[in-house]
This record gives sequence, structure tokens and C-alpha cells, in this order.
Amino acid sequence: MKIERKAPVSLFDIQVNGFAGVDFQAARPEAAALRHACGALRRHGTHRILLTLITDDIDALEEKFARIEEIRAGDPLVRETVPGYHLEGPWLNPADGYRGAHPRRFIKAPDGREFRRLQKAAGGAIRLVTLAPEWPGSARFIARLAREGVVVALGHTDAGDRDIDRAIAAGARLCTHLGNGCPSLLHRHENVIQRLLARDELTACLIPDGIHLPPSVFRNLLRAKPAGKVLITTDAMAAAGAPPGRYTVGSVTVECGPDRVVRMPGTPYFAGSSLTLDRGVANAALWAPAPAAVARAWASTVPAAIFGIRLPRI
Repeated sequence: MKIERKAPVSLFDIQVNGFAGVDFQAARPEAAALRHACGALRRHGTHRILLTLITDDIDALEEKFARIEEIRAGDPLVRETVPGYHLEGPWLNPADGYRGAHPRRFIKAPDGREFRRLQKAAGGAIRLVTLAPEWPGSARFIARLAREGVVVALGHTDAGDRDIDRAIAAGARLCTHLGNGCPSLLHRHENVIQRLLARDELTACLIPDGIHLPPSVFRNLLRAKPAGKVLITTDAMAAAGAPPGRYTVGSVTVECGPDRVVRMPGTPYFAGSSLTLDRGVANAALWAPAPAAVARAWASTVPAAIFGIRLPRI
């Protein structure tokens, strides 16, 4: 009997801030640059992403979404590669460490009117929002997004147990880059990583680059989650798929050294990663350890099921 072997489905990355030298946070994204980034992503096996925009002035975010929508409408490659957006901020914790590379001056409490503006500019394609649920009014905001079919993730947060309880009850489903988006020094037990990790209702999004999460930490976080409650992502920025050097994340210049670590100059804080998702899958399989097909599912069919995205076979 002949066994038909199906080609694998493509990878799907839910957090991509830039790629192949292209910064998606640019004030006015260019069509040729986005097309170049999408082509480079495909060469790494990633045919679908949630293009991620981070904290900025609401007017500036509105203009970026509108501009990228113009590009998507006119370019089939970009439209196919970017079926939606991930909005990371500005509704985050403003404290140093928790806010990471997000500019403090634009961080604020969730505002439904602001989200409506951004979602309209994005053509209704904002599929994922990362926020800190300790802000007053967060539960109502999360419930509204959930009713509209937008997935909510908790991240860049120092939420207490009650805040997390309310967020989950309102419809929050993910933890953005669990183990990161927090200060380097934390209480050994009473910290937001442990609080979020303990919640089986939340799917953990992990960055398997050996930098955001060392291999042993990746393995421990993975083992602490129930089956089906882990996915892997990159948090990639312009240095991913590109050589070491200086790059931008919006108005901020960052450095990617020979060690492939992307840092805010003069600080220990990461500013995204230079990881490509195919490398992340290989790392995850090695560190878990797990069969290659299982690790690949963490970066393809698992997130695709959450967002209702159909992935092509490659």
C-alpha cells in the first residue's frame, strides 16, 4: 500500500515587529519594504504572520494601520502573508522593566473609543491585543474585545491574582512572551511569571531563542503547561533574517550584536528578537525535547486554531 505523505503546513508567527532589515514600526511603511520582508519570511517557512505594532501615539498608530491596509489591498503577497494584526500596547504597565522597550509617554489605560479608531483604520483586522489587566476598567475592555472576536493576551504586566482572575473571566486567552516583559530581578515566588504560569486557562506564548528564555527555562515553562496550552513565537524585529548591526524600532535605535541579542542601548532590556521561526522550531524540538512534528505544531496549527487562520502547505 502506498502511503501518501502530505507536505507540512507553513509556520504562523503571531508576533512580528519587523524582518529582514524592515521595521514595521516605521512612521510610514513602504510597500516595497513590506513585500521584501514577506518574501524573506517565506524563505524561512513562515507564510503567515500577525504583523505587530507596538505602543505609540494613537494618531500615529491609526496612520500606520491605514497605510499598511493600503499596501495589503494592493499587494497579494503582503495580503496573504499578513491576515491580521497584533496590537501590543499602549495599554501596558508603564513601570521600568515591565514596559520593556515601549515608550512610557504613550502608555495609558485601555480606552474603547481609541480601540474603535484603530480597528477601523485596520479594516477590522486587529486579531490580537496585548495589555496589562491591572489598569482600571480592563475587565470591561477585555470583555468587549472578546465579544468582537479579538483575542486578548496578558503581557508587560504586574497583575495580581485578582486582576488575572477578572481578565480570564472577561475572556483573556493568552500570555504574551511569558517569562519576559518584566524586570530582571523579581521576588523568587511572588511574581507575575509564576502567577500567569499557574493559570491553565491561558495559553503561554514562548520565545525559544535561548536569550529571552534559556533552554532550561523554556523546558520548565513548557512542562508546567497543560497539553495544547503552549505556542511558540519570535517577537522578531528588523534584525531577524538580517546581519548584526543597528536597527530601528519606531523612533528608537537598537543594537543587535554578534551574539544576536537585540538590546535597548545602555540598558539590559531586550527590544524584540533576531529569531526566525524555523530556527525557533528547531530549538524547541531540541530543548523540550519533542518530536519535530510536535514542535512545528506549536508554531503552526496551534496558533492557527486560536485565530481561525488557514495555513497553506509548503
